[in-house]
Amino acid sequence: MTILNRHALGERSSFDGPDGTLSYYRTGTGEPLILLHSLALSAPLWAGIVDDFSATHDVVALDQRGHGQSTWSKEDFSIADLANDVIALMDHLGLASADVLGLSMGGSVALTLAGLYPDRVRRLVLCDTTAWYGSDAPEAWRERATQAASRARYLQIAFQVDRWYSEEFRRHHPEQVSLATGLFLSCTPAVHAAACRCLGAFDSRDLLGQITASTLVICGEGDLATPPEMAKTIADGVDGAELVIAPGRHFSIFESESLRQIIVRHLNGETVSFSFGDDLSSTCCKTSHGAVR
Repeated sequence: MTILNRHALGERSSFDGPDGTLSYYRTGTGEPLILLHSLALSAPLWAGIVDDFSATHDVVALDQRGHGQSTWSKEDFSIADLANDVIALMDHLGLASADVLGLSMGGSVALTLAGLYPDRVRRLVLCDTTAWYGSDAPEAWRERATQAASRARYLQIAFQVDRWYSEEFRRHHPEQVSLATGLFLSCTPAVHAAACRCLGAFDSRDLLGQITASTLVICGEGDLATPPEMAKTIADGVDGAELVIAPGRHFSIFESESLRQIIVRHLNGETVSFSFGDDLSSTCCKTSHGAVR
């Protein structure tokens, strides 16, 4: 079995953020790229694929508020608060602007960041995420928050893993599944519940038209958490955005090396080609006028 090297993320550092100590990892050289992880996980999630990006970018992987090694005040927070944590990170590092890649909750943070602070985001990659979970989100996420706070974490694993990765990927990459599972188990129920409430209240649809960053939207065709319709809504709302529907589930970025190559080309400012390898069988491209073909 492959053993993932957490040291690939570089050394961990920290600084005083708006609501506690924020921890981050840094590796690579080139233009700055900030990685934002998903709900109830943390920056080491990226260990298995960070080399795909660090060859051309100065990669900074943040532990979001209360997750991983980052602390928090135990007060509820919003997605906008998490976006302001990223601004604090950039200011701490002296970065006037950066490329930003966010997955799931991290993608919601990334698009909110790019909408609130368009001059701070150069290129944007939004992976398996949404700008809004729908009219029933507050109630649905309150229920998720109750489960997160009260149910034993090991009993939540099967549900999470089935959503994160396809059955085939789980079979062939147990090391990645094990890493994500371990990070989930180490996440405190309190911050998991707070993040659920945060997502229930989240609605950044009005910010999509404010995004000026060159934007690539990614979604797994089997994503049950943020299905392709949500990705299309984002792509329709961001001027000039491109959309890729790829094989895989909620963590599609981990399931396809070809998909990561497309992301790297986008981050390097190259024209994104939609001629893929065999592991990217289902794709679509959005034009700047919003038509999906």
